[in-house]
Amino acid sequence: MLQGYGSTILDGAWLTLLLALTSMAVAIFLGLLGAAFRLSPIRWLALLGETYATVIRGIPDLVLILLIFYGGQDMVNRLAPMLGYDDYIDINPFVAGVFTMGFIFGAYLSETFRGAFMAIPKGQAEAGAAYGMSGMQVFFRILVPQMIRFAIPGFTNNWLVLTKATALISVVGLQDMMFKAKSAADATREPFTFYLAVAGLYLVLTSVSLLALRFLEKRYSVGTKAADL
Repeated sequence: MLQGYGSTILDGAWLTLLLALTSMAVAIFLGLLGAAFRLSPIRWLALLGETYATVIRGIPDLVLILLIFYGGQDMVNRLAPMLGYDDYIDINPFVAGVFTMGFIFGAYLSETFRGAFMAIPKGQAEAGAAYGMSGMQVFFRILVPQMIRFAIPGFTNNWLVLTKATALISVVGLQDMMFKAKSAADATREPFTFYLAVAGLYLVLTSVSLLALRFLEKRYSVGTKAADL
């Protein structure tokens, strides 16, 4: 059916999954940082966090990918000679894809995490401070564990969108399953067959992810309904 291109597309699927997981790790870090900035009482930090979230969420993902990949590569090659490096630097598409997707979805997760933090009663942080915990200890030991329960639904949506959006990275040369499918379609002139196969693989990936995240949501919600009552 796939005329010998099945293993090639599966190799691309593995790269797609690796790209999605690594990008999400970067996005979680930036999302937590952005949420902390937006909730900060320090005005310039809050403004910086709001600017990051507003600007990134207001520009199409494909435009940002092209801007960051080509603009970043141009900037690196302009700065390199100033540091004594004269050879041309070609940025790896996977590395560029990870940081680009992480940077984009960090903005979306900052909104998810901000809302989750705001759902935690203020008395929780005040109790931690009363016990002599530092601000960082209160954040990571008290707020983050409770925030996860509120953030999982929004996180699930962002993960599904990020997973599908990885297909856009193929435009900068990353040989993911979308890139492999396009190459196979061009070679065989049967685009429907290969794009349908890729659609099926994305559906499997997102469906498994959805089941896993729903299980995680149930685990984090154990005992909370009774407590709320």
